[in-house]
Amino acid sequence: MPAQTHISKLTLTNFRNYAALAIDFAPGAVVFSGDNGAGKTNLLEAISFLTPGRGLRRAPYADVAREGGDGGFALHARLDGPDGQVEIGTGISVGEGEGGRRVRINGATARSAEDMLEWLRVVWLTPAMDALFTGPAADRRRFLDRLVLAIDPGHGQRALDYEKAMRGRNRLLTEGSRDDRWFEAIETQMAETGVAIAAARAELVRLLAAMIDRLPDTGPFPQADISLSGDLEAEVSSAPAVDVEERFRRALAGGRDRDRAAGRTLEGPHRSDLLVRHRPKAMPAELCSTGEQKALLVGIVLSHARLTGEMSGMTPILLLDEIAAHLDGGRRAALFSILEELNCQAFMTGTDAALFSSLKGRAQFLTVDHGTVGPTEDA
Repeated sequence: MPAQTHISKLTLTNFRNYAALAIDFAPGAVVFSGDNGAGKTNLLEAISFLTPGRGLRRAPYADVAREGGDGGFALHARLDGPDGQVEIGTGISVGEGEGGRRVRINGATARSAEDMLEWLRVVWLTPAMDALFTGPAADRRRFLDRLVLAIDPGHGQRALDYEKAMRGRNRLLTEGSRDDRWFEAIETQMAETGVAIAAARAELVRLLAAMIDRLPDTGPFPQADISLSGDLEAEVSSAPAVDVEERFRRALAGGRDRDRAAGRTLEGPHRSDLLVRHRPKAMPAELCSTGEQKALLVGIVLSHARLTGEMSGMTPILLLDEIAAHLDGGRRAALFSILEELNCQAFMTGTDAALFSSLKGRAQFLTVDHGTVGPTEDA
């Protein structure tokens, strides 16, 4: 069983509705309960900043900084794991822009946010993701890329490099540029990074599908059949990467007139999709009931947590916002047992602590009340 990495202390300054807060956490499950708007999700969002990206809300930093504060915010976490204790801090200072989030590890400035992945992996499930299977493909790509990042720390930088190159190409298209040298340079970079992105996604789906196959046929969370829809993702499974890169580069070059008319790049991994089916019902996930979709999604996230533990040697920290909303009592109890089996630290939120009553004596219960956090009475 992979060793548990857990947050033992979290300190916030001017983060959302918290002017100043310090909380000590125990290993294992942590339950935040309180009224809507009290700040439960804000705590999960703070933890989500301990991994590359914009956090679970993908909010502009100006929105994260506390209203009435100085415009900056900071968070600090003490982690205990198999390699000992580590201190991670991140935030922005007053006047820094959207690209100004800094990371410090054990007091030293990190080269990039990806350095945090050496110490912990964080995966989340939020109510906004309940519409994952019925919403736009962009949401599923973002979900998929977050899963890839947890086992392949280089994936985030590849995605950033591809997006930067594509923005440059789109700018040339909208300007009506005919400079072949600029296009060729950008399209070569897009081909290299785009194929690497597709290959990483295809490998994640292959590994995750194998992990899902290990689930019991009649378990509380149904098995999902997952696959990718995308030309590059299909090609990298059957052809050498260098050949796929060349084919994609030629397709970009040949599609300039079409893309110029559209004002954007119409082919590439930014157009791919994650397809999910409910295996026991042989039904596309988007046609399942709300409860079935939630159970499918939970099953995928739990299988990914197992995969992350096996691949990285550390179980991810799970952020499960309003997790009990669409789960009946049996599935809630099963979820809590699986979390214990995974040996992970899981932060869960809910308006009613009673929904987590089966965890009494096995979890840390905390009540959130508009900027304060304290032990839950009778928990």
